[in-house]
Amino acid sequence: MYTKYEKARIIGARALQLAQGAPILIKRAKTEIDTIKIAMDEFNKGVLPITVKRPRPVKLNIKI
Repeated sequence: MYTKYEKARIIGARALQLAQGAPILIKRAKTEIDTIKIAMDEFNKGVLPITVKRPRPVKLNIKI
């Protein structure tokens, strides 16, 4: 499960990769050239090799 911010970052990063010539990981029509739409399709199909690293919460042991 991704937040809307993580999803936007992943799709944006992948669209940039596609715009710079990265290979497309799904089958698509030859006429489809919108990199954001292709990135969204790849994200929705779960084929992107991009992961999200989240910081672990810090547990504070404060005694009063």
